[in-house]
Amino acid sequence: MGTLVLVATPIGNLGDLQPRAIEVLAGAALVCCEDTRRSGRLLQHAGISAQRLRRVDDHTEHSATSDILDVLRSGATVALVTDAGTPGISDPGHRVVRAAIDDGHTVSAVPGPTAFVMALVISGLPCERFVFEGFLPRSGAERKQRVQAVLSEQRTVVLYEAPHRVRRTVDDLGAACDPNRRIAICRELTKMHENVWRGTIADASLHLASTEPLGEYVLVLEGAAPEEPADDSAVVDMLRNAMAAGSTKRDAAAEVARLTGRSRREVYDLTLGL
Repeated sequence: MGTLVLVATPIGNLGDLQPRAIEVLAGAALVCCEDTRRSGRLLQHAGISAQRLRRVDDHTEHSATSDILDVLRSGATVALVTDAGTPGISDPGHRVVRAAIDDGHTVSAVPGPTAFVMALVISGLPCERFVFEGFLPRSGAERKQRVQAVLSEQRTVVLYEAPHRVRRTVDDLGAACDPNRRIAICRELTKMHENVWRGTIADASLHLASTEPLGEYVLVLEGAAPEEPADDSAVVDMLRNAMAAGSTKRDAAAEVARLTGRSRREVYDLTLGL
């Protein structure tokens, strides 16, 4: 059985390429990558030559999997890289990993740069609990649903966005968001023109309107404030409605507790006075 190694590559600064990443890439029988030209330049920078490169992107990942498995079945090592960052994070890789695991091969990784982790830790926003949303859908009902989910999320939210869509995404978030909710707009991380803007969502659109949107963006949005728990009178009204619709006291209490976040015991006690 062979070994598939997911190798994290620099998100901008080539100095972030790790020695172990170079070692794995140099020893791999096959290097799978999104763009053979870009990865070829990376290998050249690392002093690695005469490598067999196989294009594996969103369009070719499925068809490339059988070739990758053939190499792994010979007992060789296959390295998988993307254009920047860690494979599988908003990039190809998941299908190949799943296929290698199902075929009985070892899957490992050389950890390293990931844009969303860097943006999160330098944003100044809470890092203890967060959710990574990747790229939002470009349009339609799915986009509206995902935007709404982001707005109600109480954990710190990290998003990727392309330069030609970043203004629209920030406008969509700001349209229904608490204007004082904080956001960090990060672009060109680790590169010469690295820039991080921090402020409120209300000011973010003004900031983007005054700058040329260049480079890849990472948006880090403060989590929504916890909703105030429903008071007793509101809970009683909800219980009355549920019971009028035919629910037992116990079932009504369970449902209202789920909807309000109140404890089931507290809610059930309120049913005793009805």
